[in-house]
Amino acid sequence: MRDGYSPQDPIFLDWLAGRDTDPIQHERDWFEMAAETVNRGVAIRRARIVSEPLSDWIRHEYEITPKLNLKAGEEVRWLPRRQASGLALPGNDFWLFDDRIVRFGYFAGNGDYVGEEVVDDPGVVSLCRDAFAAVWERAVDHSDYRPDRHVPVTPS
Repeated sequence: MRDGYSPQDPIFLDWLAGRDTDPIQHERDWFEMAAETVNRGVAIRRARIVSEPLSDWIRHEYEITPKLNLKAGEEVRWLPRRQASGLALPGNDFWLFDDRIVRFGYFAGNGDYVGEEVVDDPGVVSLCRDAFAAVWERAVDHSDYRPDRHVPVTPS
């Protein structure tokens, strides 16, 4: 849900410098875990809520998504932030596992990772599950999302 993460990430810095790099090489452990998980029949869905126009970090994520996330078998959707205004969302990025555990990721204002928390409180799990379902329903599949296309704001 942020517009930037880990500003000193080597693959991001290479991308900023115009160097073509293999994201799998930098994220090998994650890629192998995700691919093995999907191959076992488990769906991995990622929804990104983004500001438009995209920040450099998010444009970088958009460009490497086919080379990393989709190649590992993830399903990825994008939701322009202005289309998320009517949704109740947790205050932090999260991963939901098996509809029973939430892992929150915490980041500093500059995007540096500062920690995580694993929660199994049913109320928190329910909030995150419902929020993700609402985002997923509104979001656009990666293959159809065009960040340079203006998405008009429709009055409610």
